[in-house]
Amino acid sequence: MKSENQPVWYKGTNVNEAVERFTVGLDREMDMYLAQFDVMGTMAHIRMLEHIGLLTGEELHALEEELRVIYQRISDNDFCIEDGAEDVHSQAELMLTRKLGDAGKKVHSGRSRNDQVLVDIKLFVRHEIEEIVQGVGHLFDVLMAQSERYKNVLMPGYTHLQVAMPSSFGLWFGAYAESLTDDLRLMQAAWQIANQNPLGSAAGYGSSFPLNRTMTAQLLGFDDLNYNVVYAQMGRGKTEKTVAFAMASIAATLARFSMDACLYMSQNFGFISLPDELTTGSSIMPHKKNPDVFELIRAKCNRIQALPTDITLLVNNLPSGYFRDMQILKEILFPAFAEMKNCIGMLAYMAEQITVNRDILDDDRYRYLFSVEALNELVLGGAPFRDAYRQVGMEIGEGRFHPVKRTEHTHEGSIGNLCNDQIQEKMKAILRGFTFDKVNRALAELMQQPGESTLRNTCQPQ
Repeated sequence: MKSENQPVWYKGTNVNEAVERFTVGLDREMDMYLAQFDVMGTMAHIRMLEHIGLLTGEELHALEEELRVIYQRISDNDFCIEDGAEDVHSQAELMLTRKLGDAGKKVHSGRSRNDQVLVDIKLFVRHEIEEIVQGVGHLFDVLMAQSERYKNVLMPGYTHLQVAMPSSFGLWFGAYAESLTDDLRLMQAAWQIANQNPLGSAAGYGSSFPLNRTMTAQLLGFDDLNYNVVYAQMGRGKTEKTVAFAMASIAATLARFSMDACLYMSQNFGFISLPDELTTGSSIMPHKKNPDVFELIRAKCNRIQALPTDITLLVNNLPSGYFRDMQILKEILFPAFAEMKNCIGMLAYMAEQITVNRDILDDDRYRYLFSVEALNELVLGGAPFRDAYRQVGMEIGEGRFHPVKRTEHTHEGSIGNLCNDQIQEKMKAILRGFTFDKVNRALAELMQQPGESTLRNTCQPQ
């Protein structure tokens, strides 16, 4: 006879313990990321079931009250997946059945764990995207403020790590700010893919119940549906890969800024500095002030840039339909969100503390930095470009070059015209493309009137 803690697919045969351990793996741990979102998905699903006549009004009311209790327990970190419960979905259904009997057994009508985990993941990914976008928005503001603060302070620009042309700290900070705008364009694409409702696709082939998928989409704040039920299932892995690409793009921006910061803090450059308390020391060299935070951000973000490849190799060449391979997607992606947000927050904190050396160009090693300025001055005076290039080159070769250390750049995006206002407007327009407010309003309405907790120890049968 089936016990209450048997898998939901139990048919009278107990699974080999080694097989069970191997197939479950880290899934219970990963499912804790999804717990609150599983409750949200179930809340929308049961409202739809009542709408189509598969639940009574009384059953719906009782289920909603108990789901709010479970949701609160999750919020209070007083929820776990019991031994014998296969996953978070089974645990929630088990808790409902203990409290409400047959009503709890009805909540799975018209859905499979396949579409249940799909909707949970999409709800979770939406939540994480919003937090990442908020963090990137703050980092953008910090970089833009630093760009304005130091817009008139010149620094060397490099190509091939050779002194090239005049740049400025306004350009340097602003470059990374604008890079974040393109990173969020990719994240917006990930948001739009994640913000489509797969619920009702069941195991990937729909249901003979008269489900109202538009209703659940509206209740959960989705912008649209994954209409084709086969494609809804095929979206497993695609959503994860798309958001991983967007995270990798942000990570590349952070890693590159961190590499610059490490170089520019070194004594051989001496362009920027941090307060002593934001650096670390050496166990043997008393003079050391190491940029460890930037180094770790670089390392962590380089690892995040591997996410799309990891996911691609996992789902590559799978045919249509569900496969257990997809379980590992959680292990690859879920922990990376916290690391991404941590790196964004730390970089914003560090970047805000950076001060710059205002006298870099007094060093004679940068005297040739202005050779292009001298060349351009000759061209503006009427000399052909190639003749002016040759003349300045000969002066440098013969030791006769005496730079005039000034710049007169006026075109869009140059030293004298950073276009920071335009970059700010670009970011604002991109942020308006995320429908966070709509989603949050829908979920707040779905979960309104939370009840008082009545469960005490959800890890033990009651």
